Amino acid sequence: MAEIIQKDGTWTFDGDALRLTPGRDKNVGLLRRTLGELAVPLEALAGISFEQGKKAGRLRLRLRDGADPLLHATGGRLTEPHDPYQLIVESDRYGVAEYFTEEVRNALLLDQVPSDPVDGYLLPGPSVPLSVSAGDGTASFDGERVRLEWNWKTEDAKAAAGARTLALADITAVEWQPAVGLENGHLRFTVRSAPTKAPAKYDPNAVELWGFKKDPLMALVAAAVQVRLPHPAVRDAAGSVAAGEPPAEPGAVGAPAAAPAPAAEHDHDALLRRLRELGELHRSGVLTDEEFTLAKQAILKRM
Repeated sequence: MAEIIQKDGTWTFDGDALRLTPGRDKNVGLLRRTLGELAVPLEALAGISFEQGKKAGRLRLRLRDGADPLLHATGGRLTEPHDPYQLIVESDRYGVAEYFTEEVRNALLLDQVPSDPVDGYLLPGPSVPLSVSAGDGTASFDGERVRLEWNWKTEDAKAAAGARTLALADITAVEWQPAVGLENGHLRFTVRSAPTKAPAKYDPNAVELWGFKKDPLMALVAAAVQVRLPHPAVRDAAGSVAAGEPPAEPGAVGAPAAAPAPAAEHDHDALLRRLRELGELHRSGVLTDEEFTLAKQAILKRM
């Protein structure tokens, strides 16, 4: 077993899963403290990295696309204090962090865990019921219904319509967006019978967020709903079949039978897909410039 204990939190790896426990340091984000201990199965990981700095370093987990409903609902927009997949490491513990990283990497290699997207969530999402008050309203979810209630800061026309109750069966998508600069954030639900592109300030199916302390907790509501919606891979496959087109990925749900491609061609296509994935991870900030360069060079060598 490998373990690293820091003020920022404790990470433990037993060969099958990582247990991420947030620390009690004042710099630990509210979302991480509320989420509590998180168990991440090895099969959900795409990789792990350790970045050294002059005063502190950072352990960072990369999850496979589609494995975690929290990452999907937030679009990778969680900032460092709230991101449960980052751990600040003090300089005198760099050796432990490097050992921890190698242990996880070796397990990924031995178990031959692929890094490609998954077609089902591998993490359970936050427990319900839960209720969060932030921005211009309160969002509550009991596993079957979302209830949105407004406060005195809500725009008049939106508040006049009263509280909203959305059945899970009517929700087709959920998104959490943090406030950035002068742009407000939101928790938005896309409803089957009433889609809208109105700003969150006026959207009766959205809570507007202004960048205050409790805003990140709305991401927990988003994740709890997301994990109960059809997985994106299944939904995309069903949509392409309904449109008369084969799914993008061979073997996806609803994919028509096809003759196996030659091994070289299959490997080449897989490497191209991996390059695209790396580019997306780099643009979203998950991969550092150095990580992206090294990973890209490795794939180009294989090609």
